[in-house]
Amino acid sequence: MWILSILFVVLIIVSILLNFKRLRLQQQVDSIIPMLEVVENLKDIMYYCELKPHVKYRYLSPVVDQFFGEGATQEHLENPGIIFSNLVHPDDRHILVKKTKGELDYSKPIVTRLKNADGEYIWFEEYATPVFEQEELVAIQGVLRDISEKVELQQKLEYKVTHDALTDVYNRGFFESQLDYFNWKRDAPVAVLICDVDELKLVNDHFGHKAGDSLIRETAKLLNRTVIENEIVARIGGDEFAVIFSDTELLRIENYLTKLRKEIDLFNSISRPYRVKMSVGFAYSRSSLGKMDALFVEADKKMYEEKIGKRKLVEL
Repeated sequence: MWILSILFVVLIIVSILLNFKRLRLQQQVDSIIPMLEVVENLKDIMYYCELKPHVKYRYLSPVVDQFFGEGATQEHLENPGIIFSNLVHPDDRHILVKKTKGELDYSKPIVTRLKNADGEYIWFEEYATPVFEQEELVAIQGVLRDISEKVELQQKLEYKVTHDALTDVYNRGFFESQLDYFNWKRDAPVAVLICDVDELKLVNDHFGHKAGDSLIRETAKLLNRTVIENEIVARIGGDEFAVIFSDTELLRIENYLTKLRKEIDLFNSISRPYRVKMSVGFAYSRSSLGKMDALFVEADKKMYEEKIGKRKLVEL
């Protein structure tokens, strides 16, 4: 009889403990639900991705659908490798590869571009945390935030810092930084071309400074229209421009000048209050290290010689 009494007491205790555990578990679940709702309402992408024994998302926030289209979250859960094949910008793919191999500094933000549902690339800043087991990288968890507006603003600021406000070509500060770059850091066959707008004062005096500004802008367009990739056009003074040709040959500069003269003749063939005229000088070297200042001085000297020669012809 006493055994039955003991068993009855034990059952009551077990029942109380089970109910207590259920209550605590329910309380934990109830406390987690609001957190999950907050996470799923955030605009940031949160994830936990296992790498071993194979790549698999343990969690991926539903906000993925907002960036990459309806059903994208489920698609990524079923095929985690899709980010490498379809989404990441080709120039940024190596960053993701390094991230999964543990070859990045995870204390710093990871910046990549991913293609959205409209086929446009969005800039993301990611803070990732590696998960190790016995010194082996087995998973990564992280948060990605859309920083497109921040990058766009930064690019606009950088553009203003490096470009001339009147002509939209590079400014003197950027030009001088490129001179230093080729003078001290990179050796390459280079040429420096200096050109000065002729008769700007005459245009200002007869048609006003707005016409003079227009002449400067049109000159910049003509110079910029005839360059190719890696060739830099800069306004380095009021009516003075410069072009840096890198990884080039002497024939390229000669072809550039021929094309430039044709563009000028075409521009001047149309009736306007003014004509574009410029004096030009250039200097070339197969090696740039330690020679950029000398090339600039030589090109500038040749430009003034041409300008003086024109003046003498006018006087005659």
